[in-house]
Amino acid sequence: MASRVRETIMECMREAQSSGADDEDRCQALQTLATITNISPQNRNLVAQIDGAVSSLIGLSKSAASPQNVQTLALSVLFNLSLNPNLKQSLAQKDTIFHLTSLIDSPESAKLAASYLCSLAMLDKNKAKFGVAGTVQVLVKAISGPCGPASHHLLSSLAELVQFHGNCTLAVREGVVPALMTLAESGDGEDLAGTALAILGLLARFEEGLSELKKTDRIVARMLGILKSGCFLSKEGAAEILLRLFDDSEKCFRAAAELPEFSSALAEISVGGSGRPREKASLLMKKVMDADLY
Repeated sequence: MASRVRETIMECMREAQSSGADDEDRCQALQTLATITNISPQNRNLVAQIDGAVSSLIGLSKSAASPQNVQTLALSVLFNLSLNPNLKQSLAQKDTIFHLTSLIDSPESAKLAASYLCSLAMLDKNKAKFGVAGTVQVLVKAISGPCGPASHHLLSSLAELVQFHGNCTLAVREGVVPALMTLAESGDGEDLAGTALAILGLLARFEEGLSELKKTDRIVARMLGILKSGCFLSKEGAAEILLRLFDDSEKCFRAAAELPEFSSALAEISVGGSGRPREKASLLMKKVMDADLY
């Protein structure tokens, strides 16, 4: 069976690389490769082991001479390959990273490019490369604009990248905190709001992010608003941010004491909530009670 799959892969690569193949045949070959690599890690390794296959796919995904559907299918195969942990580092070449970054603003390719970017960034050794390539700044600019079909994918990519301290610094300097606050408080979708809060929590692990949050206007009151009305993931994110703020800032503690609804909102989540939001709300309640601010 493995030899048959390998032969199919090699035949598809020959067709995709052939200068004599028309666009329809090339698309069919790439579609077969995308299907084969989507279902099996072993098949992904088989493609990567064929001499020149990855470089050819990269070339097809970037070639201005290739039609959009050929570029997209080649990018889809490369994304599938990136799902294998053993291939993430070799696929994260400088020219590939620059190309993915250039596609973030493309309505046709942004979702796939962001998914590919996110997959590569899951390997910690790759995270710094995207900071050098300017990807963090481009992502922050993209999420600062109107929401679109790729917004969640862009946020997921940013969430991976800001786990590296240097990328957190770049994102904060680019204005990521107000952009994420806008998403967290908007009605554009629970998934977007929850992911935005999760990223703010990641940023708060580093001094730059925490400092920017502390400077945010009415930060405690706004987190309270999210605790009261946000989705499950948003409540967890807001509670995590408040824990970090309270650990670092007595001013934020005092701001909470001035909000009549703060204690009751925590008590409601601690008793009637579920899972991690309840756990974090209980920790917040304990901090408030131990500090005897009321």
